[in-house]
Amino acid sequence: MDNRLSKRVNEMATSATLAMAAKTRELKEQGIDIIGLSLGEPDFPIPEFIKDAAIQAIQDNYHSYTPVDGYGDLKNAIITKFKRDNNLEYKPSQIVVSTGAKQSLANLTMVLLNEGDEVLLPAPYWVSYADQCKVAGGIPKEIPSSIETDFKITAEALEAAITPKTKLIIYSSPCNPSGSVYSKKELRKLADVLVKYPEIIVISDEIYEHINFTGSHFSMAEFEDMYDRTVVVNGVSKAFSMTGWRIGYIGGPEWIAKACNKMQGQVTSGANCIAQRATITALENPPSKIKFMVDAFKERRKLILSLLSEIEGFKTNKPEGAFYVFPDISYFFGKTLRGKNINTASDFSLYLLEEAKVATVTGEAFGDPNCIRLSYAASETEIKEAMRRIKEALN
Repeated sequence: MDNRLSKRVNEMATSATLAMAAKTRELKEQGIDIIGLSLGEPDFPIPEFIKDAAIQAIQDNYHSYTPVDGYGDLKNAIITKFKRDNNLEYKPSQIVVSTGAKQSLANLTMVLLNEGDEVLLPAPYWVSYADQCKVAGGIPKEIPSSIETDFKITAEALEAAITPKTKLIIYSSPCNPSGSVYSKKELRKLADVLVKYPEIIVISDEIYEHINFTGSHFSMAEFEDMYDRTVVVNGVSKAFSMTGWRIGYIGGPEWIAKACNKMQGQVTSGANCIAQRATITALENPPSKIKFMVDAFKERRKLILSLLSEIEGFKTNKPEGAFYVFPDISYFFGKTLRGKNINTASDFSLYLLEEAKVATVTGEAFGDPNCIRLSYAASETEIKEAMRRIKEALN
């Protein structure tokens, strides 16, 4: 800790996923053969029709600053997408385009939270939710779940966690890190609790919407009695393999969108012009255009679950979306492996990096100290070799 720095940044945790990715790169640069299963990044190339749109934007000489909240025609494409895929009606004034869904989430915490406001985080949750809330002065409050409940919270657990200080609930479905998908029925039970507390705003992170193996996706905002207090966060990084293009967006109440526009105007202003033009084309095309990726992820899920079932000590469930498995590895706690004591998920994740040369992420970063996250957004060859190495390192 450096006392010359702000208390804010000194108390902030480093993103566990990005830290593991940096460590992986460092080891690879040293010539060590590391298989990375830590990052949530599709390994597919960007679809050609999206590349063509970006090239056309360059040819058309797009180069200027963009509107803070996004090009008008991109906002119209987002509105069309929300109507087509989610049966949600929005006006342009309810849409804000940002530099990735991560900025969308950061904007929301900054404009909605005051010092001491509580934020409910159904655990496990994405690594940045808690620290984004803390930076904005909020107090994260975990609602635990377990592998036995497919990492989903109950209505009873939600109600028990609510206090007079509760301001937000933030969750993802499909979930990062567990791959869990809340059904319409499950969301309705949660909504029946929330309608009793009209001051609570819902942030629904739906970035993995299309990587869904259940056959249907439902948004909390689709309930008429929740629409005016739910903000939907989405983007193009996962479904379209556009992680580095950094385009995210929200749809939500106009008063919240205006506040995000104001906040963003003082931080980054508008998102990249070429990426915005390409995103118009991405969103104007139906989800069927990227079905080949979803089908491939489904096969990889089957493969990794099968291989994990052959490794003693890994307790898994069947994730319904995204491209992660989140096994419970508490079986190894208290054991000594090759002279190294394993007492936490972080110990276990580090052991796999050092001994199996496989990068994973500790579940502690996601609010679950009994698990680790493995991404199967990797080739089948890499998945097979990673599981072989892990099995060998644990024998």
